[in-house]
Amino acid sequence: MSLADQYFSQVGSGRPPTAPGRFVDLQRGEDPVQFVPGLEFRYLLGERTMLMAVHFEPHTEAPVHVHDEEQITLVVEGELEFEIDGEVRQLTPGMVAVVPANVSHGARTKDGACLEFDVFNPPRQALLDLASDARRRASE
Repeated sequence: MSLADQYFSQVGSGRPPTAPGRFVDLQRGEDPVQFVPGLEFRYLLGERTMLMAVHFEPHTEAPVHVHDEEQITLVVEGELEFEIDGEVRQLTPGMVAVVPANVSHGARTKDGACLEFDVFNPPRQALLDLASDARRRASE
């Protein structure tokens, strides 16, 4: 069996699916959440993974922080100055930052906006809690 045949196999582990598949339009889903002015989050939950679309306005900062979840960040539009454990790099479209659990990191934009996607595993519970609180306050 070739590597391609193995990769695209129609035979799984034999276990039944744990949930149905689905399609989602992040732009038409729930309203975005802002924890910091100019920093907008839209998230999607899978069973064990979270995807977050993050839009930075120019001159916006996500302060240096740590969390228990692993994070992978992919820049898709604009530029983002990203810091991991004190090391700073300028990320452009197609560049990725990999942040292990409990490693300090933060990001900021300069003169332009940026769209990036974060993947968290497991889903970041603190972010879900903050989003839920922000939505509750907005509806009051």
